[in-house]
Amino acid sequence: MASIKDVAKRANVSTATVSRVLRNAGNVTEETRQRVLEAIEALNYQPNVLGRYLRRMETETVLVVVPDITNPFFSKVLRGIEAVALEHGYQVLLGDTQNDVRLEEQYLNLLPQRQVDGMIFLTARIRKELVEEMARQFPIVLACEYLEGADIPTVSIDNISSARKATEHLIRLGHRRIAHLSGPMNIILSRDRLRGYQQALAQHELEADAVLVQEGDFTYESGYNLTLKLLALEKPPTAIFAANDEMAIGAIKAVRHRGGRVPDDVAVVGFDDIQMASIFEPSLTTIAQPMFEIGQKAMELLLALIEGTSARRRQLVLPDRLVIRDSCGGGRSA
Repeated sequence: MASIKDVAKRANVSTATVSRVLRNAGNVTEETRQRVLEAIEALNYQPNVLGRYLRRMETETVLVVVPDITNPFFSKVLRGIEAVALEHGYQVLLGDTQNDVRLEEQYLNLLPQRQVDGMIFLTARIRKELVEEMARQFPIVLACEYLEGADIPTVSIDNISSARKATEHLIRLGHRRIAHLSGPMNIILSRDRLRGYQQALAQHELEADAVLVQEGDFTYESGYNLTLKLLALEKPPTAIFAANDEMAIGAIKAVRHRGGRVPDDVAVVGFDDIQMASIFEPSLTTIAQPMFEIGQKAMELLLALIEGTSARRRQLVLPDRLVIRDSCGGGRSA
């Protein structure tokens, strides 16, 4: 007996599209509708009445949970998610946790209530055991952030190696006293980027001065204030590696405020390659993440879970790139 998956395969569409044709729902072109109907007739597909009743509980809506909607990094990731979602007839809702773990848990509880069909978390600060338990029952994908050792589909870059790459670029330029503006230490990305920075120093036998590592919160303001603190040291740094572009831009403003020049007095490297990185003066050397592709891949993994076309747990690590601009000078993009 043919299944809805067989129909979808023959018509070269998703099972969600077949479901919409069966329900006479919108968002399906006439050409696609005819292709589906022809596949149904050719395969003599008989919809399961009970199954159709149960599928009415499907919302064809997914929720994307972000830690801070004001952070421009997430806009391109969200566009990648929405591009794939719309192509498959899904709507995207947005949940902003405002960096509050309790809100992550509240959003997670929407799955048992059947208010959404699946979730993509762009933040992963919730208890690992709780997320794993829910992921065994409902479609969940992690993107950007991840939970170490968790058996949940994840899309990210290698934050340790990329941070090491950024720090090594400063070392190649001759800097020996390099500061690091980290993100909050309760976030795994912050710990990974700090680890990459420390690895680069160790590999080049440079002193890891604890006072040169300052914990920020990924905002422009923290980058500005922490850099003023670093510049007030008896031996200030000659270079700063910030864990994201917003803090890096704050660092550049602080150097200027103190009458310094970037990169002549202090070189600065950021992380993410948000749009402002190339517009700001001096333009920012940074690690470019494939933000749109991260969103695309995350939504593709979620659809595979929702439609039951893939039971495998996949961890995708996408390539990053060092983009060299004016804030530290020298070399080519790598």
